[in-house]
Amino acid sequence: MNKKKDRSTLAASLDNRLFFRLYQSANMMHKTGTRALEQSHITTQQWAIIGALSRTRVESSNGIAVSDLAAFLMVSRQNLTGLLSRLESRNLIERTVSSEDSRRRLIRLTEAGQKLWQTDMSQNIGSYYDTALEGFSTTDKIHVIHYLDKLLENLSALDPDDKS
Repeated sequence: MNKKKDRSTLAASLDNRLFFRLYQSANMMHKTGTRALEQSHITTQQWAIIGALSRTRVESSNGIAVSDLAAFLMVSRQNLTGLLSRLESRNLIERTVSSEDSRRRLIRLTEAGQKLWQTDMSQNIGSYYDTALEGFSTTDKIHVIHYLDKLLENLSALDPDDKS
């Protein structure tokens, strides 16, 4: 019984440490990522949106529905609304009407948004990644992605609102 208690205490301590490191890493990523894109006046949340909208599949279409963008980014539509409004007011994104369903609104990058992504942001993001991932081998990166995917899958199973 004592061994079992020691094991559960050790496991709980390790679990707590892992989630706390994840929390710290996310906070540092937001802080340093926003600083890396300071010249572009872009936050890490806006970076995620612009990056999602710059994907080939989205760029080759007329855009993406807000609900699909929210699902891809794993945020609520409510959390996305304010960010989209700020990006729209800066003329970096635009809302269009779907050619297939006139009731459906799509979000896409404007020319200014595409230019910002392809010039300032991509170069700064590349430098940021190089510094943040210094010392990581390709294998290390693959392992981190694998374990984060596994964690994300388990966390998604805990979310009653998750439709995936």
